[in-house]
Amino acid sequence: MSLDTALHWRYAAKRMNGQRIPEATLERILDAAHLAPSSYGLQPYSVVVVDDPALRERCRPATFDQPQVGECSHLLVFATWETTGEAEVDELIRLVARERGLEEARLAGYRDTLKGVVNGFESAADRRHWAAKQAYLAMGMVLAAAALERVDATPMEGFDPAALDAVLGLEARRLRSAVVVALGYRDQDADWLAGLKKVRWPRERVIARMA
Repeated sequence: MSLDTALHWRYAAKRMNGQRIPEATLERILDAAHLAPSSYGLQPYSVVVVDDPALRERCRPATFDQPQVGECSHLLVFATWETTGEAEVDELIRLVARERGLEEARLAGYRDTLKGVVNGFESAADRRHWAAKQAYLAMGMVLAAAALERVDATPMEGFDPAALDAVLGLEARRLRSAVVVALGYRDQDADWLAGLKKVRWPRERVIARMA
């Protein structure tokens, strides 16, 4: 199936049928998050996979009782790192050097640039906002990958981050939830949106070509 066909097929399912996603399929979708682009390759976020149905039910109040949270196969919580600083930069430089067979000294300029970036935010809130934008890039890749697998993926900003973090114990892991995706399979009978025509602004309003 082409990406174009997959994107026409997908929509933000409001009800899911509880069917479990095969593990191999789930791993391919998660690979898309792992391989997603990010600013300078820092990837300042983690994707927390909530598999346990009981734990997902405990998450529902924090998501304003949206039914997909309990009905989905897996809940993905894209959570930014509480800290993205010089230590994380040094760790990334060591990883790049090891994986590419380089001396770390050859990456000194890259290291200095990255440290300038992470030290350049005026506040912790600004740093979290930047990190959340990187997490959204990964979420977009997940939505596309899920569509190609014929798995429904519903992005959700309607939740209480502090409450969700408390349920999942994210603070202890130095993480903060930024956006959530419910993965599963649409319930054709219960979801009034199922089967409706996809509606978008006219293409020429969205795609602006410069002469």
